[in-house]
Amino acid sequence: MSVRALWIISHAKGENVSIRFSRRFAAVEHRAKCLAGPSYVAVPEDNTVLQLLLTELGLSDSDKPYVAVRDDCYNRQRSPALELRMDSPEKGILWPVLAISQGPLILACLSLVDAPPEPRPPLSSLLSVSQGLTLLAGLQTFLLSAGVKTDNEGLASRLAMLPSVLLQICPLGTPLDVPLLGAPATPAALAPAGNQKQPAWKMGLHRGRAVVNVALVETVRSMQYGNRSRQDLWDVFGTVTCKCEVEGVLPNVTVTLTLPPNGSPLQDILVHPCVTSLDSSILTSCSVDNYDGSAFSGPYKFPFSPPLEPFRLCSYTSQVPVPPILGLYQLKEEENHLRVSVTLKLHESVKNSFDYCEAHLPFFNRDQMGLVDMKVSSGQLDVSKEKNLLVWGLGQKFPKSREVTMEGKITFSGPTPGPTDPLCIGLTAYVKLYFKVPDMTLSGCCVDQHSVQVYSSAKPRITTSRELVSKEYFLWNSTGTAPVSSGQMML
Repeated sequence: MSVRALWIISHAKGENVSIRFSRRFAAVEHRAKCLAGPSYVAVPEDNTVLQLLLTELGLSDSDKPYVAVRDDCYNRQRSPALELRMDSPEKGILWPVLAISQGPLILACLSLVDAPPEPRPPLSSLLSVSQGLTLLAGLQTFLLSAGVKTDNEGLASRLAMLPSVLLQICPLGTPLDVPLLGAPATPAALAPAGNQKQPAWKMGLHRGRAVVNVALVETVRSMQYGNRSRQDLWDVFGTVTCKCEVEGVLPNVTVTLTLPPNGSPLQDILVHPCVTSLDSSILTSCSVDNYDGSAFSGPYKFPFSPPLEPFRLCSYTSQVPVPPILGLYQLKEEENHLRVSVTLKLHESVKNSFDYCEAHLPFFNRDQMGLVDMKVSSGQLDVSKEKNLLVWGLGQKFPKSREVTMEGKITFSGPTPGPTDPLCIGLTAYVKLYFKVPDMTLSGCCVDQHSVQVYSSAKPRITTSRELVSKEYFLWNSTGTAPVSSGQMML
């Protein structure tokens, strides 16, 4: 596995997006040219790469609601293996460009594919993709790990060290301590945990007491219309992430997921390749099939030999009877103002304790906000007239009734037009909810700390956590038109 080029891009808020570091490997580029023959596409200048990458990641022209190259439905997002289409006389496509983002940095590299460009090989058959992502993750840890200052001075000092670091861990564009090309990538071929060693690109060894951390996060999405003629939709997607920090050899671990007695079985389960064995019945439940009550309902045991870096052990979906927050949004035109009414009700099964809970009400394709006369039964209302946005902060608890309301009227008489959106025209409008509920999941799924088994002479400290987070949680105006899906929400 080799990389043709590497880029580190800064996109911190309030600063110009720029390439902070780039490196090209001439020896690898020569191999790419020989492999591709007449189909060879050269790596363009850094400024060109920057613009193409930002467009592909959806970070360019943020002030424009629609950019064809970025937003056209025919351009499917292929992250993290991206295509960069050259807009030059030679044209051509750079692929696969791998990119990961964290904090103020985007790390990207162009992997060498040791195969003819046509027909394009599937990603699952390319070791260079997974190994390239592993290299980027290691560099990300080096640049942004705990204890490293992420201000300009701290980041600049790490970037200054990068040329000498790359000389040691990636000489001539080929990272050290990665599997040989063509080595089998099946779980059965994984090396035993005790034989794993620290890669050259992973800076520093773990010191101190062994730690095993298991984090369960469920994400809930919803589209609610407040109208009997339209079916409300919601879904739940769960992920279990593990991190094992042990000095010396890595132990074998077993993590068990359990459900409450009346819980719905987990569906669409996907597992990491490091899982060593699995009951086949766990993988048979699928959300597109009609549930007949015979699906496996746990406990779900996942024995695995952990990799060196944090990883996603498994993911799943779950069918729950109701969304956590039910809402009704009504927006009406009255003379020279809008009449606004929002009602939110927290379901009785949901823990009434939030890290945060906010409702955002944007108003598009209107003049700038003028007079805002709104009353809320709980929480605090912030008004951003420049953005035509109301932010209703509900704090960390709903009242005892578990129901809150907001009512009032808004005039739009500002001197400048507000933000625009091609979809939200007239009374087509929405409320978007943002919330996080600690120590609970909507499906009831949990990881008991005492059920995590670590087969090691050292006694590790085991920590588990779970939380429920909203994503794309919309309440559409019941008195206007709204986008409606005829089927299940897609993950």
